[in-house]
Amino acid sequence: MIINTGSRTDIPAFFSKWFLNRIDEGFVCSRNPYNGDIYKYPLDSKIIDCLCFCTKNPRPLLKNIESLNDFKQFWFVTITPYGKDIEKNVPDFKNIIKSFKALSETLGINSVSWRYDPIFLTEKYSLDFHIDRFEEMASELSAYTNDCTISFIDMYQKVLRNFPEVNEVTVDERLKIGENFSKIANEYDLKMKTCVEGTLLDQFGFDSSGCMTQNVIEKAIGNNLKIPKGKYRIRECDCIFGRDIGVYNTCLHGCRYCYANANMRLVKKNQMLHNPDSPLLIGDVKEGDVVKEINEPSYVDYQQKLI
Repeated sequence: MIINTGSRTDIPAFFSKWFLNRIDEGFVCSRNPYNGDIYKYPLDSKIIDCLCFCTKNPRPLLKNIESLNDFKQFWFVTITPYGKDIEKNVPDFKNIIKSFKALSETLGINSVSWRYDPIFLTEKYSLDFHIDRFEEMASELSAYTNDCTISFIDMYQKVLRNFPEVNEVTVDERLKIGENFSKIANEYDLKMKTCVEGTLLDQFGFDSSGCMTQNVIEKAIGNNLKIPKGKYRIRECDCIFGRDIGVYNTCLHGCRYCYANANMRLVKKNQMLHNPDSPLLIGDVKEGDVVKEINEPSYVDYQQKLI
């Protein structure tokens, strides 16, 4: 089984105490955001093939990383150059880079990947600005990761509501970014990737198959996986998402481009319902709730050696 903590919120940044309590108790519950069903997943290192994290600030959980020593892990850390006008509660990128390096040194270079997304252009955050900052970050991170995944801002309705002055990145702008980022990445021996962005940047050497593919997870855990066809795949990329234990409308970073939050008022309301001792991230299991136990096996293929 693969556990995904980061498609709906940032658990390492804001809910590390809760997550470590779940590790101690050996299980976690997650409410389906679409039908309200509650699923109970075992947190047993003999069954969990990989804990997958997506975060803008790994530091709170990094402080207690030894508590996860029994588990294989893969971390996606987003490091972008935006200021407080865009990412209100995200630490300065130089501090995130320090945490990134510490993660890589602890877990190994194959277990930590860098995200530079979403990309958008304004007068302040111009093409030249992105190129300069990307090179600065690449020079710092190249010894601590093998790749970088970029994406362009998605114009969801909630994004337009919270960030009305933003514009979609044009094809010409995407090509310029792809070409320049690729040149920089080649200098620092970094593989460039996109995910659900089409194949436009493949001409510059980008890998557009996905950011969290089976191959990525296998390298992180050091084992081959034999995952049933179609398992964990929920969109047109080759990514494997695993069982998501996060909750929408709970991330306090306050990023104006966020697709997982409707608004900060709802986020703060949900934060009031968070109980670090509950098996659920938000709220508690109540009388009458139906809890479905999910007992998936490990998908590690011990008969096939990782090449």
